Amino acid sequence: MLMAVLGVASCAAVTLPVAPALAAPAAAAPDGPALARQLVRKVTVAGVNRHLIALQRIADRNDGRRASATPGHEQSVDYVAGKLRSAGFDVTVQEFPFTFTETIAERLTVDGTDVKINLMRHSPSTPEGGLTAPLAVIPVDDTPGCEAGDFAGTDVRGKIVLIKRGACAFAKKQQLAADAGAVAAVIYNNEDGELHGTLGDPSAGRIPTGGISKVDGEALSQRAGASATLDLRELSEERTSKNVIAETRTGRKNNVVMAGAHLDSVTEGPGINDNGTGSAVLLETALKMGSSPRVNNALRFAWWGAEEYGLVGSTHYVRNLNFEQQLDIALYLNFDMVGSPNAGYFVYDGDDSDQVGAGPGPYGSAQIEKAFVDYLASRGIETEGTDFSGRSDYGEFIAQGIPAGGLFTGAEGIKTEAQAAKWGGKAGEAYDPCYHQKCDNLGNVDRVALDRNADAIAFVAASYAMDTEDVNGVPPRARRAETRALQQRAMLARAEEQHGEAA
Repeated sequence: MLMAVLGVASCAAVTLPVAPALAAPAAAAPDGPALARQLVRKVTVAGVNRHLIALQRIADRNDGRRASATPGHEQSVDYVAGKLRSAGFDVTVQEFPFTFTETIAERLTVDGTDVKINLMRHSPSTPEGGLTAPLAVIPVDDTPGCEAGDFAGTDVRGKIVLIKRGACAFAKKQQLAADAGAVAAVIYNNEDGELHGTLGDPSAGRIPTGGISKVDGEALSQRAGASATLDLRELSEERTSKNVIAETRTGRKNNVVMAGAHLDSVTEGPGINDNGTGSAVLLETALKMGSSPRVNNALRFAWWGAEEYGLVGSTHYVRNLNFEQQLDIALYLNFDMVGSPNAGYFVYDGDDSDQVGAGPGPYGSAQIEKAFVDYLASRGIETEGTDFSGRSDYGEFIAQGIPAGGLFTGAEGIKTEAQAAKWGGKAGEAYDPCYHQKCDNLGNVDRVALDRNADAIAFVAASYAMDTEDVNGVPPRARRAETRALQQRAMLARAEEQHGEAA
């Protein structure tokens, strides 16, 4: 999953979640098509896990990572594409350019004391060895660092500024700081945990910018004028990555059901939960579905590259479709982290009923959300909505008006007491304590959550392969044939009636 703007827990030993004391009673199983029920039986956690083992071994042979434009990602692409070709799918490997970045230095010291800091993506680098300047603290209000006036009352020229997170984008905070003459920005979290973030676009970065925890930020806010040394540097160069696209040979090509997961890891680790889990479930679903299933609508599967660099692969794909080709996509399903070790059960909030921030998705997204919610409820699993925050590969599909939905088991966010009570696991800890870290390996997966989500993914994808009428009004083949037959019988009846009157 694309690095976000929330806190992460430190890398720690992972324990499997404990089942809640009281499970919700299971509702009746959804009345889905036979194909969907059959696919649920065929897609097993053992089959999914075999793909995870393959991705782990690929990472182990390639410096412990599968990041885009590295040998580990190239071999991951070969593995997925090879499996699909052997199964008879029409497979395309699409190349695209992107800006590869890798962190070289992340260090902040204040009066000789080290403070843990994370380089924000697309931040400019400091000179080698860092820069040293006094610390300036921006006063906290409802919109800290979001208006030029926030910097007017503080002498920030030539200084490293400390700003609290909240109310506006990180990019805006550091831009206003740069306009006021600051040489670097340190943004501290407004909730527990470290702060990872992005400035959104390479052109947005004005001054070196990093994120620190709420605890460290509040401590530093009392040390205005202290001598600070900041060393934030990264390698940045233009490279090429790849998407893998596979489509069934059967089904309508102008009403395609599309499902995707990003295949790349971050440079720091093997990325087995993020996003080996989504990639592996998607691959096993495609293989068990087969290349020529008896479906009304074609299924198109995608394994995206360079998601961790700003959703580059999926954005490139969608923007390179013309309008008619975009219209051929009935809906898009996204699966980015579906086996987090301290798992939550989140469904993208298509109708904004949870009011978690970004608003609803395009028409049809609410229906997709309901399909996942209903299936998981039938297994006794209560879900919560998660925002279309722009963190994952649904972003460009939604931007072009294509309805979207999907599942997510949580990243660096913290599980609440209420969530632990209904889902199990540990309250007060991250859903994935190894998010974007070296320890995101085979031991960093809750296989109960993985199994449940794999079933939901198989059921919903296969159901839409048969019928997307609730999303876009396009009825399945049998219903269209029945409607035509009724129309023809009505026409014959009218013709006979008119003939009788004429006689």
